[in-house]
Amino acid sequence: MAILIVDDSPDHRLLLSSVLIKAGHADIVTADSAQAAFLLLSPPDGSPSPQIELILLDVCMPDMDGVAACRHIKQNNHLKDIPIIMVTAKNDADNLQEAFSAGAMDYIAKPVNSVELLARVASALTLKREMDHRKAREADLQRSNDELQQALKEVKVLRGLIPICASCKKIRNDGGFWQQLEDYLSEHSGVEFSHGLCQPCIKKLYPGVYRD
Repeated sequence: MAILIVDDSPDHRLLLSSVLIKAGHADIVTADSAQAAFLLLSPPDGSPSPQIELILLDVCMPDMDGVAACRHIKQNNHLKDIPIIMVTAKNDADNLQEAFSAGAMDYIAKPVNSVELLARVASALTLKREMDHRKAREADLQRSNDELQQALKEVKVLRGLIPICASCKKIRNDGGFWQQLEDYLSEHSGVEFSHGLCQPCIKKLYPGVYRD
């Protein structure tokens, strides 16, 4: 999983990359514009995109600024869960409110302090991984629920009129053949039988054994 740095300044991209790599974040991807970032996140040729788990997004960029880029990313269903940290020199309340409204989760003020950068990156990655774990558990629960619902749909239920012999109690099945009651019920309900003798039958079959 990689961290994507989006910044039009080569020096600033190098600075952020160096701090992150030194701290152990080896997989770093960079883009010099919002459009270049979009191409990385959603390659038009259908090729696999890098597995991005965090975006550091500069606010002041030509063509499309970071706030607009953030809003565009958050409108994409397969990208909207990637946390975005804005990197900005505009840290007044109005600009920060605009960034948060666009979907940013945090911000880092320029000039970047390496301790602050690593702390905010660590916090964002921890939250992202917890969310991914929770979503995986929810997906597992949903899959189990779907399997249960499917199993319930497949449970055989006896309905309608069933022809049964008044003497031997055999049941005439769908093929027109007479079948033992327990065999028919086992096939159509999944139940199993444990055989025994009731008291009336014991009296009838073994009159000298059973005592009232």
